[in-house]
Amino acid sequence: MSKIALQVAADSALLLGLFLFAMTLRLESVAFASSAKVWLVFGFAGAAAITTFWLSGLYRTLVRFLTGKIIVAIGRGVAVLALSMLALNAFFDAGIPRSVAIMTSALALLAIGGMRFFVRQIFRGPLQLSKRPVAIYGAGDAGLELLNSLFHGRDYAPIAFIDDDRRLQGLMIGGCRVHPPSALPQLMNSVGLDAVLLALPNIGPVRRREILSQLEKLQLEVKTIPSLSDIITGKAKISQLRHVTPEELLGRDPVPPDEQLLGRNITGKVVMVTGAGGSIGSELCRQILDQSPLALVLYEMSELALYSIEGELSETVKRLERSAKIIPILGSVQDEARLDAVMKAFKVQTIYHAAAYKHVPIVEENIVEGIRNNAFGTLAAARLAHKNGIERFILISTDKAVRPTNVMGATKRIAELICQGLAQQDTRTVYSMVRFGNVLGSSGSVIPRFTSQIEAGGPVMVTHPEINRYFMTIPEASQLVIQAGAMAQGGDVFVLDMGKPIKIADLAVTMVKLQGLKPYFADHANEVDHEDGDVAIHFTGLRKGEKLYEELLIGTDPKPTTHPRVMTASEASVPMSDLVDALKRLRHACDNFDLSEARLILAELPIDYAPTDNEVGDLTWSASQAGDTAERPAARSERPA
Repeated sequence: MSKIALQVAADSALLLGLFLFAMTLRLESVAFASSAKVWLVFGFAGAAAITTFWLSGLYRTLVRFLTGKIIVAIGRGVAVLALSMLALNAFFDAGIPRSVAIMTSALALLAIGGMRFFVRQIFRGPLQLSKRPVAIYGAGDAGLELLNSLFHGRDYAPIAFIDDDRRLQGLMIGGCRVHPPSALPQLMNSVGLDAVLLALPNIGPVRRREILSQLEKLQLEVKTIPSLSDIITGKAKISQLRHVTPEELLGRDPVPPDEQLLGRNITGKVVMVTGAGGSIGSELCRQILDQSPLALVLYEMSELALYSIEGELSETVKRLERSAKIIPILGSVQDEARLDAVMKAFKVQTIYHAAAYKHVPIVEENIVEGIRNNAFGTLAAARLAHKNGIERFILISTDKAVRPTNVMGATKRIAELICQGLAQQDTRTVYSMVRFGNVLGSSGSVIPRFTSQIEAGGPVMVTHPEINRYFMTIPEASQLVIQAGAMAQGGDVFVLDMGKPIKIADLAVTMVKLQGLKPYFADHANEVDHEDGDVAIHFTGLRKGEKLYEELLIGTDPKPTTHPRVMTASEASVPMSDLVDALKRLRHACDNFDLSEARLILAELPIDYAPTDNEVGDLTWSASQAGDTAERPAARSERPA
């Protein structure tokens, strides 16, 4: 209350002083001071103005958090002051010139508002000195709202706007001048600008990538406001800045989906997703739910992953009042009896088979489980789809299945051959395969690993200077999988348009630069020379089974489909009768843990398997081989207490 009383007293004194000034200036005399009517009019008018200030919230606003909106409250008060003075002067015939009421009110608007903004600047002064100078890229509504948010924050001091619109360049917005992008180097030198905040929530991915490419060259830290959809839905506020994501670095303008294709295999049907808790599987489930299935069966071997996706989808169903039934099922695709029971019990009509072990080095070190899960798991699921009259079976494949150099890729190519072979039989199940490369942000992918390494100060570990990969966002890949599966005629191999491959070393450099840091290349022999940069990039060498370049096509004649980002590939297939014998031998080798024989069988199959290492990389196999020649430690007869 003491602060409010101080403000009321200060405003009353200001009004009195301004009134005396206006009367003296207008009458060129102070004789009016002896008139009781003059003071009666001013007293009532001043009280009315102060009351209006109070009711308008002027005295409930903390001075340090004032914005331009406070002028409205002050304007109301001085308007009441002028009108009251004019009305009372006419009623009491006090002899106050009409111009005095206008002068007093105008001066009051300037003085009362100016005094508050002056005090605000005094409070903010020390805080402003500790803030980082930043430029806001985007002088639109989002940029202005961000500017107002930053004024109240403790981290950033906006010193300029950057905008491509020439009509805005040179103007002042919120006290900041609007500059063209070409002015950024000058701002870096003159005011120490070291960060740019993107306030462009509704531009397309291609234009965003162009802007980021320009900013990367300046080595400025770049942060961005949330997406427009997150702001609209309330998931995020415009002031919640974050670092630029890899999706924004590599994203591309989306192609509008074909709504008929999206719903053809899903709407009103019972849909099953194997590997429902994985990166692709979970996103498939989200998009399937948008197409109003009758029921969605989540088949997953990880209890935690199943718990997470089931909870998320059930919450979505409840929030959006959907009618779809969410059915969480724990199980492995290697368990034929479990798969058969689930397909029968819930009368499944469409299956998206996403269950697979996908990390190349892990599968190289656990070969038997990789073969069982990826190859025989697919065999079980695909055969049971035929047995139970499933309408559609869509296999999620990978670019690593093309001329594979590792067990993971080899098993996925076998999975493709199984689906192609079954499609040639007399069956009403339509089998298809959708092949694509890496997805951004998937578990264990390179980009989250780079992010954590940069945040830890480096080094960033890249396997090889020339290694490149295709990338696509998980939502785009999942949406295209659904549409491709709806176009299948039987035995189709669909290949998604992944765009141009990205060199991983270049991606690492860009990610470092966009955090305002300087990358430098180093090797383990010549460790840190911090004068060369902030974050080291080390090349560690290719991992087991890893290729420099991935391919999407075995043949060379892809054909277009009705969707511009989905192609069909004419790939060689093998009759199921020819494939069965090799699969029996492969299963026997796995059961007997004979990995030398298993690799020989993989090499005999028509999958172009060409391992990069002659040695078996399986950890258990290596340990058992070493154990055959090494002396084993004696077993303990007693347990320690």
